[in-house]
Amino acid sequence: MAEILPPVSDPDLLSQIDALAKRHREASGVVMQLIGYIGGSAEGLLGKLPAPVRNGLDGATERALMGAMGAAERSRGIVSDRPDWVNRTLTTMMGAAGGAGGLGSSLAELPFTVTMLLRAIQGIAAEHGFDPASREVRLECLRVFASAGPLTRDDGMDLSFLTARTTITGPSLRSLVAKVAPRLSAVLGQKLAAQAAPILGAAAGAAVNYSFTSYYQEIARVHFGLKRLARESGTDEGLLREELVARLQG
Repeated sequence: MAEILPPVSDPDLLSQIDALAKRHREASGVVMQLIGYIGGSAEGLLGKLPAPVRNGLDGATERALMGAMGAAERSRGIVSDRPDWVNRTLTTMMGAAGGAGGLGSSLAELPFTVTMLLRAIQGIAAEHGFDPASREVRLECLRVFASAGPLTRDDGMDLSFLTARTTITGPSLRSLVAKVAPRLSAVLGQKLAAQAAPILGAAAGAAVNYSFTSYYQEIARVHFGLKRLARESGTDEGLLREELVARLQG
């Protein structure tokens, strides 16, 4: 029989959960809504991509994620973690360069942006007291990518990553990447289409990458902020996540 845990009643814990919920909601702020408006619906954006690109997105995303995991980890021994604004600036420049050359250069830019995003997420994990080199934290960083992307138009955000327990015992790194890739590929497909749109060019690429970086940094702070809260308070993490999800859905 599953253990029934009492609800969270500590006012301080509830206040901190409220702050995390507010941060999660604000992650899809004005910039992200503007980009979604410019690009159109998610279905419309994906429909703008050539069929070969659409059909190869899952595989390309899985390869980009696997490459990013290794590249981001290796870079930690060379370059120290950077403030959020530095990561946003660097990815914005990448997006501008990718968008300036249309779909071809946007595809070439994609793995570099994914690596930068993952490295930013790892840095936030470290900031919250977790070791990005550990297998468990590496998997948790991937879980952040399972959240709804900043170009998602509706409010039905994917909260599946919030319901996961602390310890990951089942899937290997590669199998988790394979599960995350289809979700992320749809989001990245929207990004590619928005960057490749006629007229918008480099400006669209810069804006899209700025919004992506801002979004995933905020989601990472929610994800690892909740894990730190559970560790420091001694409260069951699953219970805290249920409280957070309830606030996001309320």
